[in-house]
Amino acid sequence: MSEKREQWSSKLGFILSSAGAAIGLGAIWKFPYVTGMNGGGAFFLIFVAFTLIIGLPLLIAEFIIGRGAGKEAISAYKKLAPDSLWVWVGRLGVIGSFLLLSFYSVVGGWVLIYSGMSITGGIIGDGADYVSMFGVITGSPSLTILGLFLFILVNVLVISFGIQAGIEKANTIMMPLLFVFFIVLVVRSLTLDGAMEGVKFFLSPDFSSITGESILYALGQSFFSLAVGFSCMVTYSSYLKKDVSLPSSASSVVWLNIFVSLLAGLAIFPVVFAFNFEPTQGPGLLFIVLPSVFSQLPFGQLFLSLFLLLFLFATLTSSFSLFEIIVAAFTSNEKRSRLGVAWITGLIVFAAAIPAALSSSLLADFNVFGKSIFDSTDYLVSNLLLPIGSFLIAVFITRKMDQVIVREQFHLSNHVSTRLYATWYFLIKWVIPIIIVIVFVTMLRTKG
Repeated sequence: MSEKREQWSSKLGFILSSAGAAIGLGAIWKFPYVTGMNGGGAFFLIFVAFTLIIGLPLLIAEFIIGRGAGKEAISAYKKLAPDSLWVWVGRLGVIGSFLLLSFYSVVGGWVLIYSGMSITGGIIGDGADYVSMFGVITGSPSLTILGLFLFILVNVLVISFGIQAGIEKANTIMMPLLFVFFIVLVVRSLTLDGAMEGVKFFLSPDFSSITGESILYALGQSFFSLAVGFSCMVTYSSYLKKDVSLPSSASSVVWLNIFVSLLAGLAIFPVVFAFNFEPTQGPGLLFIVLPSVFSQLPFGQLFLSLFLLLFLFATLTSSFSLFEIIVAAFTSNEKRSRLGVAWITGLIVFAAAIPAALSSSLLADFNVFGKSIFDSTDYLVSNLLLPIGSFLIAVFITRKMDQVIVREQFHLSNHVSTRLYATWYFLIKWVIPIIIVIVFVTMLRTKG
């Protein structure tokens, strides 16, 4: 690894940054509404199973590829498999991250708008209709475009500062605070009248509502929430020192992610049932539930403002990883400045995200295969590209990458048994590719 190449300053900084990449919209925004639309408890169990059996081994695999090569995503595959088509796994990651940002940044803009309105006291009020409020905000072209622009601007500014001074410093300060306020929200939600119905919906599995597409959504959610499949973690781990255990770090990230997903469900669904909302509300679920909860709390306006700001930060920490894989790919030869590439990337993402931002307003009647531009982009990324990318990564690390490097990186700075390595290798070589193929075939048969 080149001495000039920046690195994480500590293992904690790397874990918090990796967790920050995972714990954002995937766990806090998307998980509750996807779970609500796919049966509740049964979906949650399938999601946890996929996260442990598939997500964790894949996260370790991306860590191994990144630190083993000491390069960002595209250059890592070039170095480990020179003169081959495997470089397209890295390129798929860059393209996929770009597409993901084109709708992720829209939601980030919504969070930013809500944060600004909360600080000025414009959300909580007597007789406020939070369902209508969400519709008004997302249906306003000027507001959604402004939020999108500001969200991308913040990303560009932080990415411009680099790894330690930008991404790591931000994560180390704000991620612990997010957990504290999340727990406050859960405690309050569970004390509402009728809250236990929401808990039952979330934690009592009913597999009769599960379809092939539900299973695909659970698989896609496990990839989305861990940021695996697009080689973002290849880029992040390329900045990692050799005295850090990859299996241990990956396990910490996965369990933190599952814990936050659990908190998200316990925070959201009790309120959904207590206030007679529909759990199938969709992408607006969180933006309707949060104000409803905090309106019942003493100093609710203050708590809502603080939580929305922290939620905004969690959203940003995830988008940092998506921006970083793109920026790192175009600055790998050190001939282009990080600052210039960050600004150009930001402008291109902003332009590409405008159609998704207008999906609830000017382009509301424009559908792609029966879905809005926003929903179709989400579906393409989460349920198709991420599983495909994950499948290719599993094949690459077991059938193309030098197995001496794989074994060395797995065992570096830890004392895990050879049996644990053999279990991980079996999962990544056989189980994960087969499960991904089976889920895809099941979905196609269900649709057919």
